[in-house]
Amino acid sequence: MLAHLSYTNTVKIALAQTNPTVGDFAANSKQIEDAVRRAAAAQARLIVFPELAIPGYPPADLLDKASFLVRCQASVESFQQITAELPIAILLGVALPAPDGSGKPAINVALLLDHGCIVFQQQKMLLPFYDVFDEQRYFAPANEQSICAWEGERLAITICEDAWNDKDFWPQRLYPVDPIERLAADRPTLLINLSASPYWVGKPAIRRRMLQTIATRHRLPVVFVNQVGGNDSLVFDGSSFALDASGQCLAQAAAFQQDLVYVDSAELCGLAPLDSGIVERAAEPPATQPVAEQELFDALVLGTRDYIHKTGFRKAVIGLSGGIDSALVAVIATHALGADNVLTLGMPSQYSSPGSIEDSQQLAHNLGVRFEVVGIQTIFQTFTQTLQSLFEGCSPDLTEENLQSRIRGTLLMAISNKFSRLVLTTGNKSEMSVGYCTLYGDMVGALAVIGDLLKTRVYDLCRWINREQEVIPQAILTKSPSAELRPDQKDSDSLPPYDVLDPILAAYIERGESTEEIILRSGFARPLVESVVALVERSEYKRQQAAPVLKVTPKSFGSGRRFPIAAHRQV
Repeated sequence: MLAHLSYTNTVKIALAQTNPTVGDFAANSKQIEDAVRRAAAAQARLIVFPELAIPGYPPADLLDKASFLVRCQASVESFQQITAELPIAILLGVALPAPDGSGKPAINVALLLDHGCIVFQQQKMLLPFYDVFDEQRYFAPANEQSICAWEGERLAITICEDAWNDKDFWPQRLYPVDPIERLAADRPTLLINLSASPYWVGKPAIRRRMLQTIATRHRLPVVFVNQVGGNDSLVFDGSSFALDASGQCLAQAAAFQQDLVYVDSAELCGLAPLDSGIVERAAEPPATQPVAEQELFDALVLGTRDYIHKTGFRKAVIGLSGGIDSALVAVIATHALGADNVLTLGMPSQYSSPGSIEDSQQLAHNLGVRFEVVGIQTIFQTFTQTLQSLFEGCSPDLTEENLQSRIRGTLLMAISNKFSRLVLTTGNKSEMSVGYCTLYGDMVGALAVIGDLLKTRVYDLCRWINREQEVIPQAILTKSPSAELRPDQKDSDSLPPYDVLDPILAAYIERGESTEEIILRSGFARPLVESVVALVERSEYKRQQAAPVLKVTPKSFGSGRRFPIAAHRQV
């Protein structure tokens, strides 16, 4: 298929991994233009950007606004002018108005701009409508796809999901057609995929294997360019790459940061570059992938940084309880924002152990962040005295425990309002799953940083953080988890041990197994499994009022998991 290529038919290709902010056309366009000019200076002939690089992904209901699509079109025209001035072609993603009669507001397209013109347009065919995706709500699908003949190459240009339906890779396909298979029949010389593929643990490796399968089966080089950065709950890892027809990686962009790397089309096709002094070969990717904890930590740091910065803030405040969850959030925030931009607050009550404040002070010292103590005992007494006549004849119960949590939430929000610091919530996925959290209390905040991490994964990540030196005090890692809202309280008073609870939650929430399947496969007793599942179901109303959760697993709480609140379920 590739034998017709000659040494003179070589194109230096730049892979531009950008971090857009949805709807910020000025900043996004500047990122794109800067990358174009850098690539042109490096004598690249083609630069490839991610899916919807101009407006950012996902634009959601902004696509319903005609003015939004007008701004997309205006940006395209500005990049056409750049290609009239520079000897480089631009391949990038944008949303444009859908044809009349389609019933949708927009189309998701890849445009090839060269010599001041739009020389090719490819519309996305497969529109995902599962988990966090709802592209069928907004976009009209392509009816057909075609090869782009350009500079002696035959380019098969696809957009993200169009590459995710390979019958040789997926045991069950979601769509009746495979755009790649159709395009491959027309003998392309290069497959290019523009993506905005959100991250979850393990997905970069799956993505790589999937595209390697496509490359080797069709004997077709692949260029994959992915968005990077955090947009609301979603984190995009980038990790763009270029594969030759044997599946070997010839160019690899960084994970979780903007990058610009180069590859030569002659190399992708197995030929020597025309002039090694002009056309550079990208550095070989590292032989080993980063450990899962490093990947996960980098994702959480990037998601936290971009959420705060893209919402117009620079600083955060965190309530430190002396426990492992708030410790992990403090470490992530410090890496994301810098120690000077993180304020931590200890809020002890009469039930707090001395170690809670001491351990929090030590953690803050290790991180170099500011730590303040505001006791809540007097405030709590005022609350209980105020409610005394209304509560007459009632024994203290969960109400008084939740009051303490809500006092702390009020104090954190006061700091947030006064000093323009976003509150980062510290609850983990195990707690959110079973409702072991307080609405308007510890759930108060702008972002649930570790809301997609089960408690056992929190411990794993904290141990990894301490792999070289003690960042998180050892006492925090070894103490029994406790909300400290009543004397001698332990999480285990209300919940199964986390090494029992978490496998049940992973099966039910992340893998979608039924109660019967969990009992059969795990060997856990029926009453235990049924009680955990019942807690999950009863807590839906809390989760739908929670802060956005950074998604780092295939199934997180948020837009990708939609259940009614007022419903009767047979679990």
